[in-house]
Amino acid sequence: MSEPPEHPPGHAAAQASAYGHKPLLTVRNPVLTVPLIVAGACLAIPFVAMLWVDSYARLTPAFIGIPFFYWYQMLWVLVSTLLTTVAYVIVRRREEAARRERHTGGARE
Repeated sequence: MSEPPEHPPGHAAAQASAYGHKPLLTVRNPVLTVPLIVAGACLAIPFVAMLWVDSYARLTPAFIGIPFFYWYQMLWVLVSTLLTTVAYVIVRRREEAARRERHTGGARE
């Protein structure tokens, strides 16, 4: 009995090998996915917020006697930590799923 083909029939690599050509590039998973875009946004939002100085360059409203300029920046330290954690979890889950897929040979559970 013959062995099953390495790639499904519609795959670019299968089409190229049918004509005796080697594929130049085979992509299993898209490089840029929605979760990675969300992770990137989570990392970009704090930078944009802190670079937009006109949005927080004022003294009022004060919070427990601390001018807005200072407490707003300190609030972003906490928000940035939360957003960085969300981005880390998203990327980590994607890496673990890719690792599982490699070890199981692409079979889904």
